[in-house]
Amino acid sequence: MGVTRYARAMQHATRRLHSAELLAIGTELTVGETVDTNSGDLARLLVALGVHVTRVANLPDDLEVVVDAMRTALTRADLVITTGGLGPTPDDLTREAVSSVCGEAVAVHPGTLAWLEGLWARRHQPFPAVNIKQAWIIPSATVLPNHNGTAPGWWVDRPDGRVIVTLPGPPREMRPMWTEAVVPKLHGRGVGAELDVRTLRLTGIGESQVAEVLGDAILRRSNPVVATYARRDAVDVRISARASDSESAAELADAAEVELLGHLAPYVWARGTTTWDAALGEALDVRGWTLATVEHSTGGALVALLGHLPALQHAEVLAERPAAGDAALLAEAERARSDAGTSVGLAVTTRPAGSDTDVEVAIVTPDGSRVEHRLAFLRGRQGADRAAIAGAAVLLDVLRGL
Repeated sequence: MGVTRYARAMQHATRRLHSAELLAIGTELTVGETVDTNSGDLARLLVALGVHVTRVANLPDDLEVVVDAMRTALTRADLVITTGGLGPTPDDLTREAVSSVCGEAVAVHPGTLAWLEGLWARRHQPFPAVNIKQAWIIPSATVLPNHNGTAPGWWVDRPDGRVIVTLPGPPREMRPMWTEAVVPKLHGRGVGAELDVRTLRLTGIGESQVAEVLGDAILRRSNPVVATYARRDAVDVRISARASDSESAAELADAAEVELLGHLAPYVWARGTTTWDAALGEALDVRGWTLATVEHSTGGALVALLGHLPALQHAEVLAERPAAGDAALLAEAERARSDAGTSVGLAVTTRPAGSDTDVEVAIVTPDGSRVEHRLAFLRGRQGADRAAIAGAAVLLDVLRGL
């Protein structure tokens, strides 16, 4: 092996792939005709592998733009992944862009060409000459087979140990190629770092309030990284810890979680990706209880939130509100429970409160009853959704004995 090839092989062996940029290529993405779902999927998968995704970009079918984006990405990231632009038409330019960035000429890969010709032969159709470009390869690339389409991908080893991966755009082709061909090669190269990721799910507090409670000292740390996300059903606080020279990722994440719970414990109702119906289902199953609900003036937001809850035996959605007062709402919860023959009755009603929504929640269980009043931010659909979450949160507190 010559000196240059030996040095390149050593760089390949020693450079771990810690960071990645994702480039989704196709004018249909930049004009809004198609939504890029591939980048989100790949970002989640890369994070799970311990790779930090630093940028995601959508690019048009413009060779100059793609070459510039790819060349720039290679100055910042260890791994550059493209999706799209691998078709046979002139506007499919990913191969040309990689060839230009690497300074290597394309040539036809005989094995790939034979495979492509075989696809048409099986259909008893002539092979279109335009498809020959799908058999192109450059010297530093390895073909990634496509068992679900006609566009193979490339794995390209750069002289400095960085990697370019090109994947097809259709998700039904991209995802199997990623799992079957790319992930094993990533593991073989040494991907990412020891990583511990965990999420605290909060209710009863807004994202801006969480940020104020935690403060810049926590939210601007580089390791562990603590970030907040406003979801439709919760505010999520995500802890992402990387192993350091002295502490494991789990040790760093444990310490961060203890610190966060010191500020946020009263608002934490679940962890990870737990949903409201899953959390309530577990709490009801522990007691062997079933549930009936009745909601007023919410447009069915409560049953939409809990629709996959097996313990939910009966659900009513009513337009009119019950008479004002705790006793009237408790009577509604008891009626729902009695009519359905369930263990628990939950009644939720809403009333306008200026620009916001007043929420009343009544719960009747074999152990007693409870009424709570809460204020939901905004009115209309958003207010109704938050009212449903308030009802679910009060019920979860009751089931957990809080």
